[in-house]
Amino acid sequence: MTQSLEFTKATVQSQQPESLQSLAVLWARKYYLSVAANQAPEQPQPDQNLTETASIESRKITADKLVKHLNLASAKAWSLTETLLSEEMQRHNIDPELINPLEIATDTRELFYKALDAYASGVPPQRLSVMVGKNCGRVRKKYTSVDPRAIGFVSMQFHYTGQKLLEWLSPDDQKVFAPYLKVMDDHMYMPLQAAYEAAAEHEIDSPLLLAVQNLLPISTTIAYEVCQSVSRQHPGYQSYSGALTAEKVKISSIRDVEMFQVYLCLCVLDRNIRSVQQQLFPLCVMLYPCLKVSWKLVQEMLLFMSWEIQERLPLQHVPIFLPYLRTFSEMFSHEVFKDE
Repeated sequence: MTQSLEFTKATVQSQQPESLQSLAVLWARKYYLSVAANQAPEQPQPDQNLTETASIESRKITADKLVKHLNLASAKAWSLTETLLSEEMQRHNIDPELINPLEIATDTRELFYKALDAYASGVPPQRLSVMVGKNCGRVRKKYTSVDPRAIGFVSMQFHYTGQKLLEWLSPDDQKVFAPYLKVMDDHMYMPLQAAYEAAAEHEIDSPLLLAVQNLLPISTTIAYEVCQSVSRQHPGYQSYSGALTAEKVKISSIRDVEMFQVYLCLCVLDRNIRSVQQQLFPLCVMLYPCLKVSWKLVQEMLLFMSWEIQERLPLQHVPIFLPYLRTFSEMFSHEVFKDE
């Protein structure tokens, strides 16, 4: 793990017990477990095609192909992003000078080059999470420093670029490359670097830090259960990208619930809700209506998320999150959006 991602002082890092790992390592470990589960063969015999696809030689061929298509994928992605968000830019009075398509495309492509280089070299997704965290954090900070809503354009551009790249891959190649896209997507949508830096301000035995360390490793499991519950409540619901049960919608939905949990952790570590007020809430108000995500869905998601967190966390950590969970629910409540 690089020194820049350590959350404790060097003098205590060596004495730190295994249970008190940095947030970056916890997040990376989460990827390792999910990828290992995805690659576990269902039959006694391994999938020979997938094994060959995951070889270094095959990865280099795939990466070279994607690098050649990256500019085109980026151009197509911006077209989709602009179509989706151009009206929102006017509706929310976002300064057009803050949204520079060439600059955003350049910044996102640079991150893709890093991901493709890691993929071609055989670097596992969990290691990529540690490697690119700082770079993604800088890009997020660049676009949120003046107007936090600008990160919506950057995140959508990055997401759509990745989706366009997947279209050039075979199903087996998609399975191997998709976890790398998820790593990058998560870092672009979520304030992970901010959470790492906030954690650095806490002692290793801080109750707040310990509570966050207990939540992060199970955040994907919680997100999955929450999305399942919401989907069961609304079997016929259609979002901008399709039904809630559609694979790409499920992936995005799980990411969003994880995003809310990362912001929750950041609130706990910062001891305030500033990041939600300045970043998450304005971003949701801008993106969710055009993605056809109703506020009722968001309200139910927060309710299910609160239940899952209270059920899964050790009892002593639950009170730490409850005040912020209540604030989340109030900010996204029917009283706020009753005119929608």
